[in-house]
Amino acid sequence: MSFAATVLTLYPEMFPGPLGISLAGRGLAEGKWSLDTVHIRDFAVDRHRTVDDTPAGGGAGMVLKADILAAACDSVGYDRPMLAMTPRGAPLTQRRVRELAAGPGVSILCGRFEGFDERLFEARAIEPVSIGDYVLSGGEMGALVLLDACIRLLPGVMGAPSSGVEESFESGLLEYPQYTRPVEWEGRTIPEVLRSGDHARIAAWRKSMAETDTRLRRPDLWERHEGARVQSPSGARRQKDE
Repeated sequence: MSFAATVLTLYPEMFPGPLGISLAGRGLAEGKWSLDTVHIRDFAVDRHRTVDDTPAGGGAGMVLKADILAAACDSVGYDRPMLAMTPRGAPLTQRRVRELAAGPGVSILCGRFEGFDERLFEARAIEPVSIGDYVLSGGEMGALVLLDACIRLLPGVMGAPSSGVEESFESGLLEYPQYTRPVEWEGRTIPEVLRSGDHARIAAWRKSMAETDTRLRRPDLWERHEGARVQSPSGARRQKDE
């Protein structure tokens, strides 16, 4: 069974978009994954096809209505994880991406305007997800990001199985620096160790660089990595050497 994706949106014409080209597009054409869209406005009940209303308590913008959204989600069902793209959600991680990619697929609800009526999350099994600490015009771009992250991990989508393993975030670290020919460019050369043919030295260098770059560029990741590294199997933290 292929990975099945359903996107609930006010703009179904945005899909597959960039997912229709390159590796994801080839995987779609080969049936390694499938994509359906559901137009949220089709579940409106008035002649104006209204899907939003003013915020309770006042304020700017409009809020997507819980009854319309619930009807759209119910039409898809909940046999796959139902996610909602919102800055109020938990940050998307590579671990969660791998969990989703290993499953039957995903349904993604895309927000617009000021977001969702909060009662939707109280009444339905919907997981709020964020792709970063910033605000977009809608959830569609976030849905594309999430789907791309999942699709590239599906069997047969990437050329080499190891391509999805030795990458940033897979081990809790940023990936080590990469180089390719020419050996010299504008007076800068590929590090000698990478030209040595000594696989043990290369592996040690890559590990060291991944740790150094993570510590300098993403201290938040480094802190989490260090915290996990000093955790004993029983869950008790060991005291780090001073």
